[in-house]
Amino acid sequence: MKNIFSGIRVLELSSVLAGPSVGMFFAELGAEVIKIENPNTMGDVTRSWRLPNENQNNDISSYFCSVNWGKKSIALDLEIKEDYKIFSELVKKSDVITVSFKFGDDKKLNADYKSIKKINPKIIYAQITGFGLNDERTAFDAVIQAYSGFMYINGLPETDPLKMPVALIDILAAHQIKEAILIAYIEKLKTGKGAIVECSLLQAGISSLANQASNYLNVGIIPERKGSDHPNIFPYGTTFLTKDKKHILLAIGNDKQFSRFCKTVDVKNKITQDKFSTNFERVKNRNELKKIIVKLISEYNSKKLIEILDKNKIPAALIKNMKEVFEQEQAQELLLISERNNTKYFGINTFSAKVNKKRITKLSPPPHLDENRKEIFKLIQ
Repeated sequence: MKNIFSGIRVLELSSVLAGPSVGMFFAELGAEVIKIENPNTMGDVTRSWRLPNENQNNDISSYFCSVNWGKKSIALDLEIKEDYKIFSELVKKSDVITVSFKFGDDKKLNADYKSIKKINPKIIYAQITGFGLNDERTAFDAVIQAYSGFMYINGLPETDPLKMPVALIDILAAHQIKEAILIAYIEKLKTGKGAIVECSLLQAGISSLANQASNYLNVGIIPERKGSDHPNIFPYGTTFLTKDKKHILLAIGNDKQFSRFCKTVDVKNKITQDKFSTNFERVKNRNELKKIIVKLISEYNSKKLIEILDKNKIPAALIKNMKEVFEQEQAQELLLISERNNTKYFGINTFSAKVNKKRITKLSPPPHLDENRKEIFKLIQ
């Protein structure tokens, strides 16, 4: 599996999360990924996004560790003639380049597709934008969460709109760009021609609204904040507090599951079956039903309740914190661990699927800024 993308070279001019996530995906599958960083900004800005208890002198922050494993770093100022020449030589010998410039910077640095295509006509040029190629607005993930509707529907009815605690729009855009690059690469294998692929964070977000968008487009309902409740199914995504003060989530997706839930948990028949037997009735009468389930769940200890629900194939879960998440075997399988200069670095695979039952779990740790200059120079000599 490690050799799937062996021999493919990816230049990464993108920073923060979306573009670097694309780069790490290719690194995980065997490609050589060269991260080109601006020395004037001390490299990728996430190098400086440190938590208060991190080593402030280490340019490999925990955030940087999230999507920069398996890469090589070189610092180049594309506005300097000598550095641009080095960059051009790397472009000539590369297959893919990812960029996420601020509006106009690509042309200013002669790193736009037109310029890059002149250097290497067969390269696949992957561009991530905030709002599209012709929109000058500056975008970070949080801005797009607001513009794409995610923030409006995230939170409780009594709260202000909430940003999701992970930059999910960046991750979604990264997946779109990965798919686009692979499509372009398949086309290149057939025709020998390069391509430009582009995805905006805004359209990546909007295209991922799924049933929330469809509910509005088909029925005219503007989704409002419901906490974790699902607008179309109940009880699905709803959280409850157990006797031992643990939060659990129910994800009952059909009438049979709800019937089993009643038989196993509602031993005193507090739920009127006729009134709540169908999903339509449960959604319609969710507030009444929720009060009943709240009381039922509060009579069980979490461990015992989950055992009962799992045994009867009723979708439910204990809500885990990050420590508890990584105590799971499935999480341990995704761990990336490396030690250098008495410092241990941890990360997780961004590509979690297996190919032929295998997954790469050994990658070089995230690089220091300009760490691989000498090694990279040998590629163009």
